[in-house]
Amino acid sequence: MKIAVIGGTGLIGTRLVKILNAGGHEAAAHSRSTGLDLLSGKGLPEALKETDVLVNLTRSPTLDEASPAFFEQTMNNLLPAARAAGVGHAVILSIVGIDLVPDVAFYRARVLQEDILKAGPVPYSIVRATQFFEFIDTVLSWTADEDTVRLPATPIQPIAADDVAQAVADVAVGAPLRATRDIAGPDVFTLDELGRITLAAHGDRRTVVTDDSAGMFAPIPGEAIIAKDGAVIAPTRYRDWLAR
Repeated sequence: MKIAVIGGTGLIGTRLVKILNAGGHEAAAHSRSTGLDLLSGKGLPEALKETDVLVNLTRSPTLDEASPAFFEQTMNNLLPAARAAGVGHAVILSIVGIDLVPDVAFYRARVLQEDILKAGPVPYSIVRATQFFEFIDTVLSWTADEDTVRLPATPIQPIAADDVAQAVADVAVGAPLRATRDIAGPDVFTLDELGRITLAAHGDRRTVVTDDSAGMFAPIPGEAIIAKDGAVIAPTRYRDWLAR
């Protein structure tokens, strides 16, 4: 099976291409560094030539009000090109619970991306993942200073990038779901608790202060972004991953 992985040079993409090729498929990574520009459509016919499945892992360069325009433009370029190339399955990676968080611009943008895919001409699958282990340090940095890290008590259920890549690979090589599959890590934490665990593992002496107005995750209501019934639960635990 020939699979085009768009955004294939990033955190998930590099892992996904490796998994697919090890499984006997012909997976190729495409990104701006390889000559593909989804915003302009440059390089799309070449990237999708004789492709059976496309996996779109791209994300907008910002998390603000500009992000919906990015997803609208890129999806409206990608889907007609995929149809013209005879692609039989389009997969995107999205985020668990985004439809429950309308106050976050980036999440609204991701919902728009999903809606465009669902209404498009190519049979589809949507994989929604929770927050990646690998991004936790970045999340902490958003509201940190020399002495403290301010974090809300928002429940999250993080997942390892390796587990995300495997889940996307499993979907990509199967029949189109024409639906959404949620994937999540095995443990739920509040974000402030996760911050304390992370800093302790790094030997970082800063104090985590619970602040329910701090950062991008502050507006998220209740358990919106943790896994619901029917989600696929990945095996890797955050504490084990930190220890490695």
